[in-house]
Amino acid sequence: MSKPEFVYVTYIATTPEKLWEALTSNEFAKRYWFGTELHSDWRVGSPFTLVTDGMTTDVGQILEFDPPRRLSYTFQHVLKDEFRNEQPTKVVFAIEQHGNSVKLTLTHEGFEGAGRLLDAISNGWPAIMSGLKSLLETGTALAIPMSALGKGG
Repeated sequence: MSKPEFVYVTYIATTPEKLWEALTSNEFAKRYWFGTELHSDWRVGSPFTLVTDGMTTDVGQILEFDPPRRLSYTFQHVLKDEFRNEQPTKVVFAIEQHGNSVKLTLTHEGFEGAGRLLDAISNGWPAIMSGLKSLLETGTALAIPMSALGKGG
């Protein structure tokens, strides 16, 4: 039996290079990822850290770095007790040029059953990716309220 996974596909009016920068630039990411900072030197085997409001929320290791086509890293939530003991999962961004648009396929896989982490990322990734798409296409990220993520008002 295969393990549960989350897949999100969107088309963005941008270039693969601009999308790649948006996925790997700390300054750019803060604009669409609810102020979250990305920390890594982006070399295969290097650590990857997400920091929100000065607190490390998620950690991982860079698995693939193939600009501007494919980025992959392990992902483990370390802040909330309810997720801290779950096994690391894997995030993959695949970027394909299609005319004047780019197809972005995000796959988050390796969950041990359908748990709370899968539910949480299933709410979080669409909001993050919608903000990314909006920011690249219009220059402004969507102002998605935390209540839309199931976290209250």
